[in-house]
Amino acid sequence: MSTTPTSVSLSTMANITPTIANVTGNTTMNGTIIIAPSRMPREADSNSVNFYIGLTLAILSTIFIGASFVIKKKALIKLSQYGTRAGEGGYGYLKEWLWWAGFFSLGFGETFNFAAYAFAPATLVTPLGALSVLVSAVMSSYFLRERLNLHGKIGCMLSILGSTVMVIHAPAEAEVTNLDTLSRMLIEPAFITYGVIVVIISLVLIFYYGPKYGKTNILIYIAICSMIGSLSVMACKGLGLSLKQTFGGDNQLTNLLTWFLLASLVACVTVQMNYLNRALDIFNTSIVTPIYYVFFTTFVISASAILYKEWELMTAKDIIGTLSGFLTIVFGIFLLHAFKDVNFSLSNLPTFMRRDEPKETHLQNGSTTSLLQDPQSEEEVVR
Repeated sequence: MSTTPTSVSLSTMANITPTIANVTGNTTMNGTIIIAPSRMPREADSNSVNFYIGLTLAILSTIFIGASFVIKKKALIKLSQYGTRAGEGGYGYLKEWLWWAGFFSLGFGETFNFAAYAFAPATLVTPLGALSVLVSAVMSSYFLRERLNLHGKIGCMLSILGSTVMVIHAPAEAEVTNLDTLSRMLIEPAFITYGVIVVIISLVLIFYYGPKYGKTNILIYIAICSMIGSLSVMACKGLGLSLKQTFGGDNQLTNLLTWFLLASLVACVTVQMNYLNRALDIFNTSIVTPIYYVFFTTFVISASAILYKEWELMTAKDIIGTLSGFLTIVFGIFLLHAFKDVNFSLSNLPTFMRRDEPKETHLQNGSTTSLLQDPQSEEEVVR
């Protein structure tokens, strides 16, 4: 039994050849299909290399940023022994080399962080920023002798988890390729309203609530840093876009918007660093770091969503995920702030969980009362 090859007309071959050529890069010559080597493995290797470069940059970023909090705190502690503390409005830390070491550590970390976005997806880079909280907490326990109780550790993990969930469910950022497009987005009512609200609330916190409650309520200075910080990130993104256009041959150094973004960035970063230093000088670093991370991330995502209208692209699943992440952050902050002075750890956990039977004790008048009885009622029995 023999088989005969199926004949294919040249017209049929002409019809299918372009499709094959478009998919795999194949070509034809005189009606013969020539299969060229596929370029997919090279593209896969390139994507893999970019992924690991972005991952490495993101991890380096978390290490430098986490260490910067501890280094600057160490400098502020040293300064408090012979100068006016930053929490009292002093700026002597500008003369302290150790503080500048922390500042440059933060600068290196942020540089690595921005570079990581060029190689790896945001869903990888942004959640990894939470590792800076863990780096700071570990270094604080060794270099600053600061400790978190069990409530604080659980609150820290909940805050990180909630922030990660919010970032994962955040919609994709709209594509902006030039300053002209960005300038139209900056003057839209939604973003102007956000900017005005942030500035007004920040001024109220700085001039009214800050002097009264700044030394006792950690959220005052952290809120100022986070809200102003969200504007600084928007200015930094715009300035990066301007530089990208300039290096690409379209000079934007003569554009007034470029200099406005630069001035805004300098002003916002100055305010942000000033009040972050005050918070670090007054409060425990292990508490400042996670709360600042949570608030800063939340406000940056909010500002970016308003400016780039990302909320229009959100699905029901993303909305539920964002709300769940926000509630998780709220619970985490509550555990961090409400129980920070409670001496509660894994070592004494069995003591708190033990449920002994109420024991009776004899009072001076010969009557008995339970050890679990309310002190006020016990006093009445004595009488």
